[in-house]
Amino acid sequence: MESFDVNRRNWDERAGIHVASPDYAVEQFRRDPAYLSGVVRFDLPRLGDIAGLRMVHLQCHIGTDTLSLARLGAQVTGLDFSPESLKQARALAGDAVTFVEADDYSAPDVLSRERFDVVLWLASRKDMAFQVSSLCWLPDIRRWAQVVRDLLVPGGRLFIREGHPVLWALDLDDPRHLRIEYPYFETAEPVVESVEQTYVATDRSVQNATTHSWNHGLGEIVSALLDAGFTLTRLEEHRTVPWNALGGQMIADERGEYALIERPERLPVTYTLEAVRTVDPGGGREAPGPASAGS
Repeated sequence: MESFDVNRRNWDERAGIHVASPDYAVEQFRRDPAYLSGVVRFDLPRLGDIAGLRMVHLQCHIGTDTLSLARLGAQVTGLDFSPESLKQARALAGDAVTFVEADDYSAPDVLSRERFDVVLWLASRKDMAFQVSSLCWLPDIRRWAQVVRDLLVPGGRLFIREGHPVLWALDLDDPRHLRIEYPYFETAEPVVESVEQTYVATDRSVQNATTHSWNHGLGEIVSALLDAGFTLTRLEEHRTVPWNALGGQMIADERGEYALIERPERLPVTYTLEAVRTVDPGGGREAPGPASAGS
């Protein structure tokens, strides 16, 4: 897919920039074997005990969140379409994590129809799936929901911490105003942008600056999961985001999370969604799998 090729070139270049930035704390990961990413620390109360669970982390990038999950005792597979990102991830995590190169839509095939306890969209068919702020790189949310289903055991859990679709609809370059500029709902054609900056502290610019992205409304995401046979167990909107999404309009707290300086109650910037695979395509209820005990 042309859009995936465009985005892959962008993320290949970002990988080295992100490893070198203090925002990803790669040196701290290397020095301290107990160190966890801020993203995973934020979600620990919601994740619960994941020790022993089989997890897949989709769009894992350079693997800092993936390694954090492994340090909490999970058996983690990280998947990403960027070979340069995975090169950095393998160098960081060593044998603690298995990394696989593929786009999300190809995940069930490249993982040989293995099933997981958790899929994290921060995380195959495994016990759990995990993902953070990456649905905007996928054009078809209903196809995504089916992929997640195919990756999970019956009773397996999807966990997402994602940028809110209202945030993605804003003009993120406006330094003073919250102004809707881009689609809130899914569209056939991508939003095409060319931005030389990335979201971490760095003095380096991105030469492969063009990206293709798609927004998906919150109702579209929830409906896609329900139609794919999931039961929604959590939907929580947040006033904070783990990167500075709106420049001078945001300030960081002690956790490294960013919120609006003025009246943060105006805007949901991320959300956490959890869902359990409970219903087969014919509508019959499946027996719970091993992830349900840890949910």
